[in-house]
Amino acid sequence: MSFDPTSVRAALAHAPRVARIVVAATAGSVPREAGASMLVWADGQSGTIGGGALEFQAVARARAALATGDRFDTVPLGPGLGQCCGGAVQLLTEIWDEARLSGTGEHILARPLPGQSPDMPLRLRARLKAARAGEEPIRAGLVQGWFVEPIRPARRPLWVWGAGHVGRAIVSTLAPLPDLSITWVDSTAERFPSDIPAGVTALPAPDMAAALRLAPPRARHLIVTYSHEIDLALCHAALAHGFAFCGLIGSDTKWTRFRKRLQQLGHGDASISRITCPIGDPDLGKHPQAIAVGVAASLLKETEKQDHDQLGDDIMTGDFRRAGGAE
Repeated sequence: MSFDPTSVRAALAHAPRVARIVVAATAGSVPREAGASMLVWADGQSGTIGGGALEFQAVARARAALATGDRFDTVPLGPGLGQCCGGAVQLLTEIWDEARLSGTGEHILARPLPGQSPDMPLRLRARLKAARAGEEPIRAGLVQGWFVEPIRPARRPLWVWGAGHVGRAIVSTLAPLPDLSITWVDSTAERFPSDIPAGVTALPAPDMAAALRLAPPRARHLIVTYSHEIDLALCHAALAHGFAFCGLIGSDTKWTRFRKRLQQLGHGDASISRITCPIGDPDLGKHPQAIAVGVAASLLKETEKQDHDQLGDDIMTGDFRRAGGAE
């Protein structure tokens, strides 16, 4: 779990001040883990910290905090809310505006809880030092009256090629994920469903291989079109253009044939091997939704690993921020 500046900025488009509720710490059985968060403004909200009475009351406190300022609450779920979980959560509610958001930095956000000392505690400094040495990743949590969490990087561009059954299942499965910016491409507008998921950009492109040049060189690509000829042209274009990940739907036989064709087009074995085929998890079956679930799981695992690797590199440079200023 991490702080997402993009979501906060999107909420600030609806209101000048937004309350962010984040689970700072937990004990026992609770609905969500530390770092889970939601945003609340005067007439709207997004995200969830677990629903139910906990969230209902937290939202009411957050709307009140829009006028009074940051707050920190310990909520026992059993005696306090009559829930059967039996655990307890500590909730940090912070009021964000554009000025505060501009001071968050890029990688790690650490700040004192309301009423706590502004001096960073030695234990937190030690944790950051351990992270620099690669001994312990930074995760959302409390450290001696301070709350620290990684900052989520900008949304990763994902290009899905093909609006057939598999493409639709993949897009509907991945669209709710906050880390992805999805561009959905097919040859004509008629091939797309009438209800494009929110946040997804549909791009009709008669020459799909030429359209691949519009993607950022570090985008992820999932190729699931209706045509083997188009699939091959997209693989060829992707290898020439560059990518962070490229996955192709198909069998081992299809991939063997594609490898030979790509070699004939001038691509080396090492370059061709960067394309993943088949995609998803074969053990889940060939139903479009099963393929989508497997693809989503693979992307989430890859993203988690890259986030940890990148965060380690960033911490090596000492790049972290307090809310509202540099540390």
